[in-house]
Amino acid sequence: MNQSIQNEADVVIVGYGPTGQVLALLLGRLGHRVTVIDRWPDLYPLPRAVHFDHEVARILQAAGAIDDVNRISETIDTYEWRNAQREMLLDMNWSGGGPSGWPVSNMFSQPDLERVIDRHVKRQPTVTVYQGWSADKMIQDAEGVRIEMERGELRDGQWVGIGERGEVRARWVVGADGANSFVRRTLGIEMHDLGFAFNWLVVDVKPDPKREWVPKSWQLCDPKRPTTIVPGGPGRRRWEFMLLPGETLAEMNRDDVSWNLLAPWDVTPANATLERHAVYTFRGQWAERWREGRALLAGDAVHLTPPFAGQGMCSGLRDSIALAWRLDAVLNGRLSEKVLDSYGPERSAHVQQLIGFAIELGKVICITDPEVAAQRDRDMIAAQQQPGYAPPPPPRPQLGPGLWLDGAPGAGFLGIQGRVRRQGREGLFDDVLGVHFAVIARNAETLEAISAQNRAALQAQGTILAHIGAGGIEDLDGRYKAWLDELDCAAVLCRPDFYVYGGARDAAELNALLDAWRNALDITV
Repeated sequence: MNQSIQNEADVVIVGYGPTGQVLALLLGRLGHRVTVIDRWPDLYPLPRAVHFDHEVARILQAAGAIDDVNRISETIDTYEWRNAQREMLLDMNWSGGGPSGWPVSNMFSQPDLERVIDRHVKRQPTVTVYQGWSADKMIQDAEGVRIEMERGELRDGQWVGIGERGEVRARWVVGADGANSFVRRTLGIEMHDLGFAFNWLVVDVKPDPKREWVPKSWQLCDPKRPTTIVPGGPGRRRWEFMLLPGETLAEMNRDDVSWNLLAPWDVTPANATLERHAVYTFRGQWAERWREGRALLAGDAVHLTPPFAGQGMCSGLRDSIALAWRLDAVLNGRLSEKVLDSYGPERSAHVQQLIGFAIELGKVICITDPEVAAQRDRDMIAAQQQPGYAPPPPPRPQLGPGLWLDGAPGAGFLGIQGRVRRQGREGLFDDVLGVHFAVIARNAETLEAISAQNRAALQAQGTILAHIGAGGIEDLDGRYKAWLDELDCAAVLCRPDFYVYGGARDAAELNALLDAWRNALDITV
């Protein structure tokens, strides 16, 4: 056996899609030794995910990549559902900025996104990426994990091992290696399947010349062929065609079928390039466990979301930052590894809500019975005529049980990010003050009342203490004041992944909240 590589790391990540990339980048920027193993010799060149939301934009901001990502993405302001007669069934307004300080909805091409993040990852001196290596053995002990791997190459589109071997030793391993995860299978973890499964043909094209598409992003709820039509990133367009009963994957996944289905939109070989077509089975699944000893799971390795809410990749990147701050605290000795126990329960419950939301959308979209579709259309059109009607807002799920104070205002929900000015520096909160635990207060007096023990604990965790007003932060758009008003709070404690540990109505409640936080995280000072 040719043992060509022996590597030691703090964290080894198996899988180098967006979830693994962003986790490697976040940990690398924090100075940790990270080794990434991915079986494909190069980044996957064809489109897959096309959407990220305001929260993921903030995660990419924390990773230092958002400016470059913005250059290869575009925002969308509406998402429309229309029936076969093109009557409006649902008109969702996604214009303006989201709670995280970035546009609500953004479209991109995944190969472009992966290339951007890859460049940032490979600038990190503590991150090593082994592409073209397949992890095939994992052994855990009390001190860490050993991953054995084999080098391979692509032959006729298939990965083939060439016998060269290597191994990586790390304190922790994260399986971000997709739906067929080697790490998950090695751990013997089963997936919970909701039984929702529909086959769709996904077609990506590059129109030439460029065209203005109206609507820009919409769903054709036609029982003859439910179809999704959205941007695929700048200069690209995506169609997703539901397979009908009796249609097989083999007969539908062909160039001529794609062109025939595109023809009604005047998309032909004369004015567009067919970049890709593939049949996907849209499923709703999640893993029964997210951690086993020193091994953790993230992204598609632990959950699969139908695409109707555009939340599949988003959930994976939420996993990345939820893991990054915990692993950083453990590796630096600020917190015990007990903090990792909350990762799975929090994230699993959160993603289950999004999977459920996507499935409910899918049940409305994936109707092929003409009579059932006609009744759906009547109901949805009638609903719009009702007084006070408003289209449903984007989902706002709460974390599952974990590191937040149940019953406290805002606890377990995503926090906000606004523009601030502090000591002459102006920008979004994270750019001005950093990404850490943060206590944001209505006034200086609330912060001054924090007990000595809690103040020491906050300092030990590198917590930001920020109050609105003189000597603190200038709330440039009034967003923090409005948020505190909405919560009826004098202060909130936010986590490094932007979720709220809890709010407090006065200084006494803030100290009680911080006591609970200190005990939950087992912080000793």
